[in-house]
Amino acid sequence: MIAIDELLRRMTGLDRGELMRWVENRWVLPERRDQTWIFHEVDVARVELILEIRQEFAIDEEALPLVLGLLDQVYDLRRQLRRMCDALSAQPPEVQAAVRRALPPLTGPEIQHD
Repeated sequence: MIAIDELLRRMTGLDRGELMRWVENRWVLPERRDQTWIFHEVDVARVELILEIRQEFAIDEEALPLVLGLLDQVYDLRRQLRRMCDALSAQPPEVQAAVRRALPPLTGPEIQHD
């Protein structure tokens, strides 16, 4: 956990006003303690991600909520898939084999022709 001043020292190109807009927009969810914000590891990672998206991909603040929402969905799907894989690996070999047989073969994205 780090306080806001330490986070701002670590993050090149980030100013307090911009960070506070991200908090107000709930793109970053730090903990409020007394008169300061405390950023947990997940918050720091989120700030780094937003900075990278803004700098590397030139995404403006108007499009950022959409990009962050899509990334959150991808991360959630990955967590769900990991849980499913863990549950499958805990099953007996015959159940694992049956599930593998039931899965369609892996191919590229299907392209529909009109």
